[in-house]
Amino acid sequence: MKKIVAFIMLLNLTACAELQQVVNQLPTGTGTTSALDIAGGLREALDLGIDKQVSKLTLEDGFYKNELVKILLPEELQKVDSALRKIGLSSLADEGLKVLNRAAEDAVSEATPIFVNAVKGITFTDAKDILLGNKDAATQYLNTKTQTELYAKFNPVIKTSFSKVGADEIWSNLITRYNAIPFTSDVNPDLTDYVTTQALSGVYKMIAVEELEIREKVGSRTTALLQKVFALQD
Repeated sequence: MKKIVAFIMLLNLTACAELQQVVNQLPTGTGTTSALDIAGGLREALDLGIDKQVSKLTLEDGFYKNELVKILLPEELQKVDSALRKIGLSSLADEGLKVLNRAAEDAVSEATPIFVNAVKGITFTDAKDILLGNKDAATQYLNTKTQTELYAKFNPVIKTSFSKVGADEIWSNLITRYNAIPFTSDVNPDLTDYVTTQALSGVYKMIAVEELEIREKVGSRTTALLQKVFALQD
């Protein structure tokens, strides 16, 4: 059995090495599949993920009704939600969840121009590493290049959104009602940082969904360039 496992690992390593050698030797100009093609194909794949998936998150219920990215309460506040539901205040608890997700939906509209700039900056070296990398390598590239800037954009939007949709008032009401329940410990959290982080996580998760589709399903490669480039990793 050990010999079989070792043999399979050797085959996988050999295949990866051969693919790396092929990609390293690609011409920088035009050809059957050039280095420029690979960079262009990765840009197309990321643009498609942004257009198809991230744009959905900006719509009403883009977070709230998407179980992949729906923002739930932080662990320390889940007891608030649970306690309120036990005493017949489920609608109030639901409203509290909804406003967290609404704030994230408001913030995501800030993401697209930042992503577009990051995608434009993909070099051949970047593209090669992405193509030869894990199944979410393109998403991780965007994460590395955009997370700090996106956080700085998202945070004030979410803070403003909390005020706009009355989240601050709703949560004040929620926590006041919770703190009035006998034998509970008082809670007074600042949710802006938490929702900002969760919103960012949701954005990258949806891009990863599209990246995986393109990598694993030939039918999702909707342009000739995507078909040509991702055929290299099949």
